[in-house]
Amino acid sequence: MEEKTKTKDLEERTYKFAIDVIRIVNLFPQKTAAYILGKQIIRSGTSINSNIIHAKNSLSKKEFTYYLNNAKREAKETKSWLLMIVDSDLISLGKIQSLIDENEELIRILVASVKTSQNK
Repeated sequence: MEEKTKTKDLEERTYKFAIDVIRIVNLFPQKTAAYILGKQIIRSGTSINSNIIHAKNSLSKKEFTYYLNNAKREAKETKSWLLMIVDSDLISLGKIQSLIDENEELIRILVASVKTSQNK
């Protein structure tokens, strides 16, 4: 039961994270680079949550671990996009620092969850 609760909490956090990513992208200036990077970060940032949902509804431990790994990869990709949008001056670090911090925390949680799942 505890694993189900943890997965539910992670599902809620990744959903909120996805919504926050979408809101940040909506603040981007109307430039070609902003449009392209915005599409990329929305894809990876929202995919974290969808992979958690797939993991939660998986039929086997192997499938569960597979989707957790996918979520972890998407979280790491999202980190790269977040840093890129700051470094390319599309948005200031101050506006997304809390999003970067949450992304880092999600990565740590997912890395630990994958390790735990693989060791069971």
